[in-house]
Amino acid sequence: MDIKLEMIIAVLIIIILLALLCTLFFKAIIKRRRVQGFEDMEGHEFEFFCADLLRSHGFDEVEVTKGSGDYGIDILAEKDGVTYAVQCKRYSAPVGVKAVQEAYAGRDYYDRMVGAVMTNQYFTTPAVEAAKKLKILLWDGGYIESMMEE
Repeated sequence: MDIKLEMIIAVLIIIILLALLCTLFFKAIIKRRRVQGFEDMEGHEFEFFCADLLRSHGFDEVEVTKGSGDYGIDILAEKDGVTYAVQCKRYSAPVGVKAVQEAYAGRDYYDRMVGAVMTNQYFTTPAVEAAKKLKILLWDGGYIESMMEE
């Protein structure tokens, strides 16, 4: 092969690799900003953020409850004929069993088909075990991030 052609190929490969690295770098920055965005929210603000996220994913009749006296449920929603009662937790540590119990009690209080806990964090092992037993959905920070990316 001609030296000029080899140089051109080498430069193109370097440009492509730099472009890929830049793309990955900027995607990481955008993801970090998204996560920090809801990490900095107050509790009620996080509830409205979650409600908007559910709306953008096909949930209908999404309603944020009034706050006090809500029996642990922050959002009422419906999707494809299935009704949901959602407990939102914006925490700085993993979410425990109490949130699962609140979603369980609130699901029945509001006469909903499905109970869920939605958090920016992750769940403790006892919370996961309780959710399985009580049939409560767990939507953690990773799940929220994937919803944001869709």
